[in-house]
Amino acid sequence: MPKQLLLIWAIICSGIISYFCLTDSSNIPAVNFPSIDKVVHFCFHFGFTISWILFFKKELKGREANDYKAYLVSFIFSVFFGITIEILQGVFTVTRAADVTDILANTIGGAIAVFTAIAFRRKLDKI
Repeated sequence: MPKQLLLIWAIICSGIISYFCLTDSSNIPAVNFPSIDKVVHFCFHFGFTISWILFFKKELKGREANDYKAYLVSFIFSVFFGITIEILQGVFTVTRAADVTDILANTIGGAIAVFTAIAFRRKLDKI
């Protein structure tokens, strides 16, 4: 898959996450599931990190040592993106608040994405 498509996909994923994290939460239907917010944060950042790993692996293709650079850059980007979103929630939204446990869920989602990408490295290389 061309790296331009992977870049577009990663940007779209980032935009969707930004939208859902910064939109008015009073419009979101209530779900009676304990810690659903943390599960959503985990899933968002798992997908976010995987999408950026795919792009950076393609961008750095041909340099085996740079595979791990793609994992590291994607993970760090995910953590900073999550922290930024939480700050923006606290500053610019009325129905949402910054939450340290959301940052923890984001970070765990990103870390599990990296371990998953490493475990399925050969399959990801075919994309």
